[in-house]
Amino acid sequence: MNKNNMIPNGVWPTMLTPFTQSNNVDFNALEELIEWYIERGVNGLFAVCQSSEMFYLSLEERIKIAHFVKEKVSNRIPVIASGHVSDSLNNQIEELKMIADTGVEAVVLISNRIAGENESDDVWKKNAEIILEKVPEIIFGIYECPYPYKRLMSVNLLKWCVSTGRLKFLKDTCCDLGQLSDKVRAVKGSNLKIFNANAATLLDSMKMGCAGYSGVMANFHPELYVLLMNCWSANPEKAQKLQDYLGFASLAEYQLYPVNAKYYLNLEGLNIDLKTRSKDASSFKPSMKIEVVQFRRTNLNFTKLMKYLIV
Repeated sequence: MNKNNMIPNGVWPTMLTPFTQSNNVDFNALEELIEWYIERGVNGLFAVCQSSEMFYLSLEERIKIAHFVKEKVSNRIPVIASGHVSDSLNNQIEELKMIADTGVEAVVLISNRIAGENESDDVWKKNAEIILEKVPEIIFGIYECPYPYKRLMSVNLLKWCVSTGRLKFLKDTCCDLGQLSDKVRAVKGSNLKIFNANAATLLDSMKMGCAGYSGVMANFHPELYVLLMNCWSANPEKAQKLQDYLGFASLAEYQLYPVNAKYYLNLEGLNIDLKTRSKDASSFKPSMKIEVVQFRRTNLNFTKLMKYLIV
């Protein structure tokens, strides 16, 4: 992987973790999933994240998943991974070192793990400095994970992150174009790229300088996000039609995610069980399944339309 382009612009799905009915990680299904993402043209993969149910995975499982994804991707696209979920900073450092040893292109720091909910940005910066020192020569990213609490990166902290030269990726979850604009200005001219997790604001955020999309809806129709990335600049009318649909379609996230995403992937032909550790799959009602079937049918029709639409 070219070190200068290890975080390319575009679509970075937040990967799911398939489980067997006996509650083990299903690596056969995970390999199917990796190929499904790549066949749809995504630009990178974000493994061991909240969509992966990282807070419900053992350290051994987190390491095995990161290593497996990196190995099976085989340098076709870059892979980044998180997974430092401990409360203790020392334990987090050990987790980060082990994730780094899997060979992923970047290790993603969870913003709410670096400092407590009531602690200042100064505490965050101090702890981040310790991590950078203890885990040298590794490229890092940042994820504003909503769980167990959402800690958004301030403009001043982002400027500090830029100054380190070590942080190249931010998965932003503020869902606010005003804040995104401030953040984009803070990192302008640097190698720190901002990826929007919010579908509704995606096109506008691209226009202001965001590098792409990294969100849960890339577990349903990543090909439409890839299409938006490829046309938003050259074909603004087509991009707006895509944006209008993607923003509305993202309401699927509020059903029973990630169970509904796994059901969608079943419809795509992947052998992924509906089993999750964070949600009860038995709560996935028959009416919800019908909604996902209709959602997928609409996606297929809309994808065909958009691929050939010239406006």
